[in-house]
Amino acid sequence: MDKFVFGVDLDGVVADFYGGMRPIAAEWLGVDIDSLPVDVTYGLQEWGLDDAPGGYGALHKFAVTQRGLFKELSPIPGAPSALRELSDADIRIRIVTHRLFIKYFHQQAVQQTIEWLDFHDIPYSDLCFMSEKSAVGADLYIDDAPAYIDDLRAAGFSTIVFSNSTNTGMAAPRASTWDEVIPQVLAAEAEWQERKSAPEAG
Repeated sequence: MDKFVFGVDLDGVVADFYGGMRPIAAEWLGVDIDSLPVDVTYGLQEWGLDDAPGGYGALHKFAVTQRGLFKELSPIPGAPSALRELSDADIRIRIVTHRLFIKYFHQQAVQQTIEWLDFHDIPYSDLCFMSEKSAVGADLYIDDAPAYIDDLRAAGFSTIVFSNSTNTGMAAPRASTWDEVIPQVLAAEAEWQERKSAPEAG
């Protein structure tokens, strides 16, 4: 690629997935929202979904098909403007998300995702719906899910951990806000440019 590629996860990184899912889960479970902890682990076991009919899969389907989850999520503070800044710095934004992991309503998930990205003026050159995130070949990734972070790092890809309660204890590089993401991406892009020009210099 002629441009540095930044592979960006959506849920928990750009979109406030847990904040958006919490009121829907309370409705679906028939419980008071205050009974659902804000700090959760990956899979939302703290919300008692393992004991609910259909488990997480049923909740996820309800949230997307009946409540338009992916269209209604709030952005993580600062994410849209940060991605616009990085795009203006000639960095290629490649959205990489695993939103199609449940069958039979992919069209709604994809349509809601595109509408959400456009509504919040989030720039991207590529939109990839896949579980094997390393296959998209970005130069740097950002994700919040421990399993994906481990897989990407094991494959040799530098990955920023976007901090939340699901990934406490994971090793740096980390960022708690998008203001912390921007300089890390720009520094990685600068290093990439140096490596790219090194053979010519030699």
